[in-house]
Amino acid sequence: MQYQMSRFIGSDPTIRIPAIGLSLRVRVQPSVNDGKFCFIETTNQPGFGPPLHRHPETEVFRILEGRYLFEVDGQRFYADEGDVVSVPGGSAHAFVNLSAAPARQYILIAPAMDAARFFTGLGEKLANGPPSIEALNEFGMAWGVEFLGPPISAPKGN
Repeated sequence: MQYQMSRFIGSDPTIRIPAIGLSLRVRVQPSVNDGKFCFIETTNQPGFGPPLHRHPETEVFRILEGRYLFEVDGQRFYADEGDVVSVPGGSAHAFVNLSAAPARQYILIAPAMDAARFFTGLGEKLANGPPSIEALNEFGMAWGVEFLGPPISAPKGN
């Protein structure tokens, strides 16, 4: 049986997508477990999060630092450091970092996707500013990702 030890922080290349305030590292590649899952570690800048979207993979978010507002299938709730949020595959979801500082998450994606390729391609798509929802969906089609709307906003007076 073959095992892979997780590499130390700093050894995985960082993928940066400034348009959505995201930087991430793929911590476990799908190739080490026959595509059953992958892990990514993300940092979200204050006030940023992804557009509302859905995909067939389940995601399990572990909040490492900060406070987030999540929306899953129209329901909004807060998640703080130490919380775990499970988003079933096919659910429309988004989140936003409510903290005054960068916030971090560790995310399990199952079954796995090639997160490095997906997020690198998304970064290229967003390099010149936010594209139309149609352009995002053209990109997402190859990945089974449907973009449904803009990122959610932090509530006033948070």
